[in-house]
Amino acid sequence: MSDGGTYGHVCTLRAVPSVDGMTPDFYPFDMAFLGRIATRLINEVKGINRVTYYHSKLPGTIEW
Repeated sequence: MSDGGTYGHVCTLRAVPSVDGMTPDFYPFDMAFLGRIATRLINEVKGINRVTYYHSKLPGTIEW
């Protein structure tokens, strides 16, 4: 991507563990894992140039 700007798709990683599908929590990914996954997605999937980690959750909801 060098010094020029690029435009592509954003990939968001979000894991939501839940026992019943109605009371979700956020999953605390290891930062080294996130770094490896983000690098692979950007380098290996055509069209993706940004990876984000969605770590918030709204109370009582599982939808985004």
